[in-house]
Amino acid sequence: MIEITRRRVIGAGAALTIGGRFARAAELERRFDFTKPLDGWETVAGEWNVEDMADAAGGRALVQRATENEFNVIVAPGGPYRNVNVAVRFKPISGREDASGGIVFHFAEGRYYVIRANALEGNFRLYSYDRGRHQIDSASIKAPALGQWHTLRIRATGDHIEGWLDDKALLDHHDSRFKFGRIGLWTKADSVTAFDELTVTPLGAF
Repeated sequence: MIEITRRRVIGAGAALTIGGRFARAAELERRFDFTKPLDGWETVAGEWNVEDMADAAGGRALVQRATENEFNVIVAPGGPYRNVNVAVRFKPISGREDASGGIVFHFAEGRYYVIRANALEGNFRLYSYDRGRHQIDSASIKAPALGQWHTLRIRATGDHIEGWLDDKALLDHHDSRFKFGRIGLWTKADSVTAFDELTVTPLGAF
């Protein structure tokens, strides 16, 4: 369920030497196809399934429906990644305590960062998780609407973490506690949330 494409980013060669430094001529971009089975995905917590959804890009989306866990996490195949750009569309469907969706990154041995938005709260936040959640950064926003698709994006380069919601740059923070890891998706508590068009792009030079 993963489509891998090569994108030209520097000239025509496979690699160029510029001032003694090597730059990549192409990046591997992974586009996850939720019209296909979840081969290679690892469910940490929650009830994650591909479901028919008319307004999803391919007519199907990945939906999390568990409502009694503290957090729900599923980890994608591939990685680990150190420097990475991740984007996904999410649609908060329902939730009384929470109606959130998030991107997990640098996931390793149960520890991770998550950037998330919540349709019940006017904030956009970055957390770390290591046997408990710790807020790192937050931005005030208009809460994303229930029942509508929104776009989340993160970029992690070294200790620099940036976050976007609906194409607006909102978070810019430095944190070095987790160096690298896998990518995943996240909800909290009773959030029922759909995800679509997950794209993962490794960043950086050789």
